[in-house]
Amino acid sequence: MLALVTHPDYDIPLPDGHRFPATKFSKLIASLHDQDLFRHFTPVTPTAVTPDDLGLVHCSEYIAAIAEGRLPEDALRVLGLKWSAVLRNRSFLAVNGTMMAARYALVHGLACHAAGGTHHAHFDYGAGFCVFNDLAFTARRLIAEGAVRSVLILDCDVHQGDGTARILTDDTAIFTCSLHCRNNYPARKATSDLDIEIEAGTGDDDYIATLEAVLKRLEEDESCQPDLVLYDAGVDVHIDDRLGKLALSHDGILGRDKMVIDHFRRRNIPVATVIGGGYGHDIDEVAYRHSLVFQAAQACTSAGKG
Repeated sequence: MLALVTHPDYDIPLPDGHRFPATKFSKLIASLHDQDLFRHFTPVTPTAVTPDDLGLVHCSEYIAAIAEGRLPEDALRVLGLKWSAVLRNRSFLAVNGTMMAARYALVHGLACHAAGGTHHAHFDYGAGFCVFNDLAFTARRLIAEGAVRSVLILDCDVHQGDGTARILTDDTAIFTCSLHCRNNYPARKATSDLDIEIEAGTGDDDYIATLEAVLKRLEEDESCQPDLVLYDAGVDVHIDDRLGKLALSHDGILGRDKMVIDHFRRRNIPVATVIGGGYGHDIDEVAYRHSLVFQAAQACTSAGKG
C-alpha cells in the first residue's frame, strides 16, 4: 500500500497576486490525476490535531491565538498569511496529515503527504507561510509514543528549516539536516544538526553530487541512525521558482527525490514525504513540480523498494 494523505480543505483563500500559491494543494491532486498517477496511491484523509497535542512543539498561547483568530497584525505580517477560519482549520488538519503519513510509512515503508513541510513555524510564532511545525510535531509525537526511537528530518527545501532546528535543538533522538540556499530566507539561520549551504545558481549536477555526499555522511554518522525519515521535498529549488535562487530542472528534482527515497528504502528505513515550498505565478506548473516526489515514490514502489 502506498498511502497519499490529503484533504479537500487544504487550499487557503488569499488575494490574487499573493506570493503563496494558495490553491496548489488541490492543483497537485488534479495533476496526479492528469498524469494517471493517483490510481497508484491509496488516499487517506486526516483528522485535525488537538490543541493539547500541539503543545508538544508550540506554546499554548500561540495555539490559542491561531484557534481563536487573535494574532496581532505584526505576527500576521511575519507569518505572511491573513487569518481566516479556513486557515485555522487547515492548519490543524495539515500538521496531523504529516503524522498520518509517518504512521503509514512505518507500516508500509513509504507514504506521501500532499502538503506539509511547514518548517518556519517556531515554538511561539509562525513565519514564512508556516503556522504549525508538522515535522517537529510528528517526530516528537512518535518518539513520545515509543513508536520509534530516532527520527531523521531531511529538509531539501531551498530555505533553511529554521523553526524545526530551533524547536528540536535539545532533542538528541531527532537529527535535523537542512540542505538550503546560502543566500536566501531566513536571513538569520538556525543551527541544525547538519546544515549544508548551497550557492545561488547551483544546477542539477552539482546539487545531486552534494546530496549524494550528504547521504553518505548521514549513513556514516553514528548519531544519525533513524527508525524513520521525514523528507521535505520542497520544489522551490527549481530554476523558475519565484522565491528560490537555485537552478534545478524537473529532471534534477525528480533525480533528487528518487535518490533520497531509494537510499533509505535500500537501508529498510521508512520514509514519509511532505511537499514543502514551491512558488510561481503559474500554479499548475508549481503543482506539477510538487508531483515529482509522487512520481519518485511510485517508481520506487514499482521497483519493489516501497
